[in-house]
Amino acid sequence: MARRPNYGFEKRQKEMLKQQKKDEKEEKKRARKEREAEGGAEEGAEDDGASPDDDEDA
Repeated sequence: MARRPNYGFEKRQKEMLKQQKKDEKEEKKRARKEREAEGGAEEGAEDDGASPDDDEDA
């Protein structure tokens, strides 16, 4: 008798790989969001300081 393929194992492996990729994507997105928040706060402070100078010159 021939062996039958274990489709359940293949499905679990595929689902685990899919979940791993999803987790990696979420981690990258979270890291990017944190970097933008840190950079945005610094840039925002600089922009606020530069705006009054521009108005005074005009």
